[in-house]
Amino acid sequence: MNGKQAAALKAVEYIQDGMIVGLGTGSTAYWAIEYTAQRIARGLHITAVATSEATAAIAAEKGIVISGIEEVDHIDIDIDGADEADSSLNLIKGGGGALLREKIVAKASRRFIVIADESKLVATLGKFPLPVEVIPFGWQHTARHITALGCSNALRYKDGKLFVTDNGNYILDCSFNQITNAPLLNAQLNGIAGVVDNGLFINMAERVIIGSADGSVKEYTR
Repeated sequence: MNGKQAAALKAVEYIQDGMIVGLGTGSTAYWAIEYTAQRIARGLHITAVATSEATAAIAAEKGIVISGIEEVDHIDIDIDGADEADSSLNLIKGGGGALLREKIVAKASRRFIVIADESKLVATLGKFPLPVEVIPFGWQHTARHITALGCSNALRYKDGKLFVTDNGNYILDCSFNQITNAPLLNAQLNGIAGVVDNGLFINMAERVIIGSADGSVKEYTR
């Protein structure tokens, strides 16, 4: 069992019968979906909400019925991965391209639990390029305003094609190298016309579970 699997297995223990559960997106969240499906097969009853079309497809393959977020008035627990997490449990997310839906689901959740391997725990956010979701109209101008905040950025491509989010938007991957004031940067980015949202998740995670290569886990709480 690797670090991602260990963290996911521990997080799924927090799911209780009858809960409404947010299912995250990405390679670590995949394991949370897998272990949740195993618990459902053993008799667990939940309502599940997906953070992306990709997650909805994976869940369906594993026999998990997905409800639309509009069908629930809250989410009890949301389990998702992160690209970086600092000691204050602030995060960079969006490497999988689902940051907006991930943030909406996390905000709707009573408990937001983040799972990652030990490589994702950092002293300062920013080595991982910060994803910023922008509308297609005038994205070049939006990118210039973002650059003025002190980064270089590049429009995301995947498999040689322009990446388009589930919401029909583009993603700019922004290299800040170090983000010393994440709350300020979050506000600055979201104040730019054309920015839908960004991958900074500030004061949102209740718990970060870090899995190690030996299968052990450490839990950090805010």
